Amino acid sequence: MPLTPTDTFLRRHLGPSESEIAEMLAAIGYESLDALGQAAVPDAIQLGRDLDLPGARGEHEFLVELKGIAEKNQVFRSYIGLGYAGTITPPVVQRNILENPGWYTQYTPYQAEIAQGRLEALLNYQTMVSDLCGLPVANASLLDEGTAAAEAMTMCKGVNRKNKSNTFFVSDLCHPQTIEVVKTRALPVGIDVVVGDAESYDGECFAMLLQYPATDGTIRDYRAVTEKAHAANAMVIAATDLLALVRLVPPGAWGADVAVGNSQRFGVPMGYGGPHAAFLATKDDFKRQIPGRIIGISRDRYGSPALRMALQTREQHIRREKATSNICTAQVLLAIMAGAYATYHGPEGLRAIADRTHSATSTVAAGLAKLGFDLGEHAYFDTLTVPVESSARAEILARCAERRINLRTDNPDTLGISLDETVTRTDIDDLLFCFGADFGCRAVETESALPADLLRTDEILTHPVFHRYHAEHEMLRYLHRLQSKDLSLTTSMIALGSCTMKLNATSEMIPVTWPEFGALHPFAPAEQAEGYAEMIGRLEGWLAEITGFHAVSSMPNAGSQGEYTGMLVIRAYHESRDEGHRNICLIPTSAHGTNPASAVMAGMKVVGIACDDDGNIDMDDLRAKTEKHSDNLAAIMVTYPSTHGVFEVTIREICNLVHEHGGQVYLDGANLNAQVGLCRPGDYGADVCHLNLHKTFCIPHGGGGPGMGPIGVAEQLAPFLPTHPFLNVGGSKAIGPVSAAPYGSPSILPISYVYIGLLGAQGLKTASEVAILNANYMAKRLEDHYPVLYRAPNGLSAHEFIIDLRDIAKETHVTVEDIAKRLMDYNYHAPTMAWPVAGTMMIEPTESESKEELDRFCDALIAIKGEIDAIASGSMDPENNPLKMAPHTARELASSEWNHPYTREQACFPSDTTKTHKFWPSVGRVDNVAGDRNLVCLCGGVEDYEES
Repeated sequence: MPLTPTDTFLRRHLGPSESEIAEMLAAIGYESLDALGQAAVPDAIQLGRDLDLPGARGEHEFLVELKGIAEKNQVFRSYIGLGYAGTITPPVVQRNILENPGWYTQYTPYQAEIAQGRLEALLNYQTMVSDLCGLPVANASLLDEGTAAAEAMTMCKGVNRKNKSNTFFVSDLCHPQTIEVVKTRALPVGIDVVVGDAESYDGECFAMLLQYPATDGTIRDYRAVTEKAHAANAMVIAATDLLALVRLVPPGAWGADVAVGNSQRFGVPMGYGGPHAAFLATKDDFKRQIPGRIIGISRDRYGSPALRMALQTREQHIRREKATSNICTAQVLLAIMAGAYATYHGPEGLRAIADRTHSATSTVAAGLAKLGFDLGEHAYFDTLTVPVESSARAEILARCAERRINLRTDNPDTLGISLDETVTRTDIDDLLFCFGADFGCRAVETESALPADLLRTDEILTHPVFHRYHAEHEMLRYLHRLQSKDLSLTTSMIALGSCTMKLNATSEMIPVTWPEFGALHPFAPAEQAEGYAEMIGRLEGWLAEITGFHAVSSMPNAGSQGEYTGMLVIRAYHESRDEGHRNICLIPTSAHGTNPASAVMAGMKVVGIACDDDGNIDMDDLRAKTEKHSDNLAAIMVTYPSTHGVFEVTIREICNLVHEHGGQVYLDGANLNAQVGLCRPGDYGADVCHLNLHKTFCIPHGGGGPGMGPIGVAEQLAPFLPTHPFLNVGGSKAIGPVSAAPYGSPSILPISYVYIGLLGAQGLKTASEVAILNANYMAKRLEDHYPVLYRAPNGLSAHEFIIDLRDIAKETHVTVEDIAKRLMDYNYHAPTMAWPVAGTMMIEPTESESKEELDRFCDALIAIKGEIDAIASGSMDPENNPLKMAPHTARELASSEWNHPYTREQACFPSDTTKTHKFWPSVGRVDNVAGDRNLVCLCGGVEDYEES
């Protein structure tokens, strides 16, 4: 299709030029993109019309329009609290991490040798969390405080072997949204949630959740409560605040088994609710059961310390239906920001921020007391709960509106005030004015309200990393040193199947840091968020048209959470029809690894469906299983195109068969990248589909997060879409919230909004077609060197394809991992390894890579095949060869010793590209097994590692 003058952004988004598109089409035997799209997508499901979306727009024009929408948001001074606080992002962090594609276009650090910078930054985060919480193990990271509390609940249920109770106790002093998210998560797995007063509770429970400091601001001494719980073999979870812990005795010191919370106030904008990095810290006894990602320390092949992700990171993929968590996306970019915030300020800086925040709160409290408000004798850190007569409430809130101030108002008898590091004397004066003062902050005397018996006395953040980088130029250099150790899209393509590492255009990223989107509290009054409402409403409408669904919910804040939410909605639908007994979920063996875990978390029993020799769902097995489980069939979870890279022609038959037996069809939308504008899940029979906005719709991976996983649903499921206690979203029969904020992580939704708006209907379709073209062109180039495992009957793949390396391993003992590590020497990240088929690689180039880059990657794989052939023929040593020794580092190149029968040039500069620009892995091949056997997951000096 010729690109018209108005398609300026499409030209920038697509990697190949018109002439390159024509050349690649000729190579695979098609005359046009339209002809290729029609051949790749089965006739029975083709859309056959243009999407009903606006036409393509220019970048400048569209950003000006979006700025106008953003300005409809009114950013008041927010003292609402509830786990969200104003914060000051250090400019060196904002510019060099949040706004830096060298950080936000990295992939999840599965290839440790080319992710050492990010892994070090995450290790800093883990150490910060562990230190402040007083517990020896922490993860990096979780999605938000509410879901972190829910993850802690299920973890405690799994590890507490001494207590067989099915009750989880939640203090009524926890944040309301946390309580509701926990209830949502507990219901399908049969956990009974009891909410009440922790100090007087005498019932049984396997664990209890406490808030420290409490949602009303009070600081409670939970030592007696914890001792009582432990005496009854119950575990204790503390939902806590990292800044408060700078001054307070940490949960681990008063006996908590687990600590959870949100690191948002460590330099991450509120963003109307996210993305933010949540945390979970626990005792060493539970390090093998902790959900999410843990960064650990091992050694590389030179014996030097090297970082990597621990094995349990992939629990949901390995254990599938036995997994206790489906966490896949973690908020890595935001965890890195929070860790960098602590690194930049150091312990003294954090103490100053904590003291200033508490001093401001104490000043407001003294002023309110002078006005006659009775705040009680409770200790507090940054939050006050003010009893207010109904007659005075309206006047106070009117003055707040006049001064553009938001308070917490969910209790009709009180007003809440939560302060933060952004508060100035002028802010305090305005607050006191709102409560009727004719005096300012200088007219009151204050004293600390921190409890003397709960003041922290130990040193915090003692590792040198938190003491070295307080000068901005040193911090800048440190961040750039870390960045230089990580391969991102700024270096080369990352051709990961099912992960869609496409262009994250600068124009899409710009609105993320606009204060109109970034500075809004998630529970600000709806009339102050009209810009968000307009943008999200329009985006959800566009996504509904793209997918063919009746309604969309933007609450799930990760793809895995979209899966889970979709299954909860199906569960609620069956229960509404008095068919709550339907609990069987059919899942093909080729399904995404999180699918079984998500189904189990939704209270379902997983039954596997086999695949045939061509990689398609085995229809005979499906017919047999649907017949066998007809009375109890709840759903099927199917990925389309399949994870084998094929548009299965039986997809309509699959959907119809499940419907005939009373089930619903959940479609995993991870591969929607190949469907946009060509076919729609809602048209060919799916009932619910989650959309990975961090894949198909250009939200960057951020080194392993943020993500967004909204779901689209058919009309019968729309009434069950989730709602939230602070904003009435969702359907008329809504399930409870699945995220702490009503729209999950809304501050990154402008990225997808801009992407769709700039491409328009035709551009989106063209992007899908070029994604299919690029994959098939690469498969064509590689097929003479590596078998392509699955293809459609006409020989086409979808937007990704699998090369089969199993015979190579049998004949030469060269493994998938060897090839993955050797690709690093060519400046490339490996494709998806050993999944969905062991001994294979799944390659997805996306539409954003040029033919030149595709060819470079193919040339690298072909050259590696030459090295494999040399091993097979005996002309290259079977053990000491470039594949087994890969990756090669600059340190080894510069060493006076070279103990290999191949040359330094062959090892380190195997292609012309590497001779002009070389990305150096900073460590040699990492020993993951040794690291998992000897898990170390906190910072220590390099000299400590050398001695251990």
